[in-house]
Amino acid sequence: MSMCRICGGSVKEFLDFGRQPVSDAFLAPGDVDGEFLFRLAVGFCTTCTMVQQLEEVPRERMFPQDYPYRSSGSTAMRSHFEQAARHFLGTQLTGPDPFAVEIGSNDGIMLRTIQEAGVRHLGVDPAQSAAQGAAAQGIRVRTEFFEESSAAAIRASDGPADLIYSANTISHIAYADSVFAGAATLLAPDGIFVFEDRYLGDIVEHTYFDQIYDEHFYLYAVRSVQAMVARFGFELVDVEHLPVHGGSLRYTTARAGERQPTAAVAEWLAREEAQGLADISSYEKFAAATRAVCADLVELLTGLRAEGKRIVGYGATAKSATVANYCGLGPELIPYICDSTLEKQGRLTPGSHIPVRPPAAFSDPYPDYAVLFAWTHAEEIIAKEQAFRDAGGKWIVYVPDVHLL
Repeated sequence: MSMCRICGGSVKEFLDFGRQPVSDAFLAPGDVDGEFLFRLAVGFCTTCTMVQQLEEVPRERMFPQDYPYRSSGSTAMRSHFEQAARHFLGTQLTGPDPFAVEIGSNDGIMLRTIQEAGVRHLGVDPAQSAAQGAAAQGIRVRTEFFEESSAAAIRASDGPADLIYSANTISHIAYADSVFAGAATLLAPDGIFVFEDRYLGDIVEHTYFDQIYDEHFYLYAVRSVQAMVARFGFELVDVEHLPVHGGSLRYTTARAGERQPTAAVAEWLAREEAQGLADISSYEKFAAATRAVCADLVELLTGLRAEGKRIVGYGATAKSATVANYCGLGPELIPYICDSTLEKQGRLTPGSHIPVRPPAAFSDPYPDYAVLFAWTHAEEIIAKEQAFRDAGGKWIVYVPDVHLL
């Protein structure tokens, strides 16, 4: 048992992925010695129900200045963030001089729409390379981690924020107390703190085990988020399901007592009760399903290789680190992975050390099978690579089970 990082309760471990690398720490060839590894294990708090990792990776290792992920790399995500920005421009950012702050702004894809609308804004992101890309488009960015001290500095220079927004970032931060203290410092009295993250209910239901990697320290559900924000003087006032990343929830919070919670909050709490998200047995079943999927994937790949079939990977995602290292997939099974991110090309995947090549390599020549590690963008990728299927190629997908497309 470990201690919950939110409430101090007892955390019961239910799944251990073994030694894992930092998921976005792609390596230069020949530079694999001394690679940082940690024990990736997850547990369930028997008090507040927060699902969390048992070992924290230092934030500077997860989000270095050259952090390679770019939000604008996907057409679907560009559309998602534009829609989010327009929603807030039509609702929360309507006063005489509104101010929006984004935590984990990356390359500025969400703030670009707000900036084009002439609204005061600020991104906060520790990754210098991503922040420079945003700044080159005229977006204001502070290159640092968001916490209580940085929030106080922002308020002193820019005043209170009407909106604090964050996508796929808050669950990455183990020190939730400082983040919410920063939000309390920076937020205007009638402001809202909105964050989106992958939804635990979808992960459990569909065996999305690869959504568990170093960056996803917490796996949020409505019940655990409601308990978490209440500890820091906030109240969960709305919940919205989003299709991105295999299923996410957008949590809208406000200072306690400032807004009336919508009916959606109670509805989602009831759904989670029916699904058993407050019961450790649900997570034990999820762990068993994860082990079965891994065994099936290894059996399929080794069988195909024994038949002389050519297999490659598609999408050197952070998620793929968990799959490759937990299932023991290396270059002998998957000679390379194609990925469109320039910063990853020519490097090796973390832990498994599979070479990353540009998308042009995918058709030179086409393989017999491709493991779709970037399954959250399956529709977009399969449409783009229709010629692969026309040539007889088949996609291998491993969630919610191992199957071919």
